[in-house]
Amino acid sequence: MATYTLNINGRTYKADVTPDTPLLWVLRDHLGLVGTKYGCGIAACGACTVHLDGNAIRSCIQPVSSVGNAAITTIEGLSEKGDHPVQLAWDEIDVPQCGYCQAGQIMSAAALLKRNSNPSDEEIEQAMMGNLCRCGAYHRIRDAVKLAAKKD
Repeated sequence: MATYTLNINGRTYKADVTPDTPLLWVLRDHLGLVGTKYGCGIAACGACTVHLDGNAIRSCIQPVSSVGNAAITTIEGLSEKGDHPVQLAWDEIDVPQCGYCQAGQIMSAAALLKRNSNPSDEEIEQAMMGNLCRCGAYHRIRDAVKLAAKKD
């Protein structure tokens, strides 16, 4: 066991875990930040997407020991009031059906728009490719990303 000091959503957290513990399990099981979902455990579905220094990463395969001093942002920290442009667009377009993948989808979309404020359809599809939606809401997801780009 080791103690890790993590910068999550602008706050400092400590976690006593083994170095190979995936960040996802630190967030969910040790710190109670359950907005980030477990989907596949092999970084193939995107449900566990968080930001590491602003970049979208899959927390299910990211060992906590590799995080260092990087700033981690989870869906809980994207916006204190739930008014991030992506979240507003998601509501306006009525994207979610079951909602399970939505935290990961939103985090990937927010990272895309942070680095590219006016993405093309192709750029949206490329950035969102690793996020699976079992309900098939891909058209609404793309529409919401476009709308969020206009709101930002």
